[in-house]
Amino acid sequence: MLQRIPAEARHCEDHGWLRTCWLFSFDTYHDPENMHFGALRVFNDDVVAPGQGFPEHPHREMEIITLPLSGALTHTDSTGAHGTVGPNEIQHMSAGTGVRHAEMNAGNEPVHLYQIWIIPREAGLPPSYDQRRFDPARWHNRITPLASGQGIPDTVPIHADATIYRAAFDEGFVDIFETHTFRRLFFYVTGGVLEVEDAVLGPGDQGRLHPEGTQVHMKVLMACDFVLIDVPPA
Repeated sequence: MLQRIPAEARHCEDHGWLRTCWLFSFDTYHDPENMHFGALRVFNDDVVAPGQGFPEHPHREMEIITLPLSGALTHTDSTGAHGTVGPNEIQHMSAGTGVRHAEMNAGNEPVHLYQIWIIPREAGLPPSYDQRRFDPARWHNRITPLASGQGIPDTVPIHADATIYRAAFDEGFVDIFETHTFRRLFFYVTGGVLEVEDAVLGPGDQGRLHPEGTQVHMKVLMACDFVLIDVPPA
């Protein structure tokens, strides 16, 4: 029940100031068979050049989470929120009834980031903004929740029945993720090689899993850094 989508199957574009891979239909890329996975609507793997970024643009009724891997991205929005988010941090913007925001790389090095959109559990909420720094030791050989709307302590709260996890596993590490058959689990590998339920995922690969039981088994074939997103069906 795990669908492996290899890195080369991603829709990638190079605009000079932005190198991006869109894992779901987004902007000019439209595939009616690849609109979402459960409540996960967008997962973009972006590299933004120094001095460049996304000028002010609108959003509404979406939970938008930014996870930088390197570099720093500066956020401003129409609510007056402002912040610079870097590695080991996570940023959350709830677009709610409507917000305009801009994201710029004001630094001297490229910013590598993941941007994740999740469909909220309810509409009509006011826009909001939050960000938090985490000690990366927390996700060494542990699947660690960073943002969640499932009441998990010490996470950035979001308005969705979903949780975003991060993990960095040593080679040979074995783990089990507890889940339910009605959930949807999305894996994205940053580096290394991860075996999930007998499917092997390498850098840039994604796994989309409809669990058949209450446990998902993982084994690390090469030291691995990955993101796991637990969402409900759409």
